[in-house]
Amino acid sequence: MARIDDIPEPTRSAVLGLPCPPFADQPFLSGPPLARRRVAIISSAALHPRGTPPFPAGTPEVRMLPADLPAASLLMSHISINFDRTGFQRDINTAYPTDRLRELAAEGVIGGVAETHYAVMGSTDPRTMAATADQIAGQLRQERIDAVLLTPV
Repeated sequence: MARIDDIPEPTRSAVLGLPCPPFADQPFLSGPPLARRRVAIISSAALHPRGTPPFPAGTPEVRMLPADLPAASLLMSHISINFDRTGFQRDINTAYPTDRLRELAAEGVIGGVAETHYAVMGSTDPRTMAATADQIAGQLRQERIDAVLLTPV
């Protein structure tokens, strides 16, 4: 990760000017124990299957990724001047930990793994993401997912 002083202008000023909303100290939802929850991944790594177009810069779109999609068929189109893809290239689980979720499900730590996971472009203005967030939330409700693992990059 780059230090803020190492990021060139105008990106540095834009990052420093982003609002940071306050969050409550307690979860805003209650639910079943983790061992009974189905978990989906939401990644900001702009992941997409080979043969599909990469995410355009700054797009608020979401790509729905089937959980059974082979890891070798995924590409990352995340754009950032301070992002290093080396970890992803060595182990996809750094940005898209489907193997770890399957292991946790097999051990009974989580109740199960979602059939669909989600990818968005991380370097997108969050103010443009409301419709995308609503779309993801609707799909999560439809699939009866009650926990998500956020993997920001």
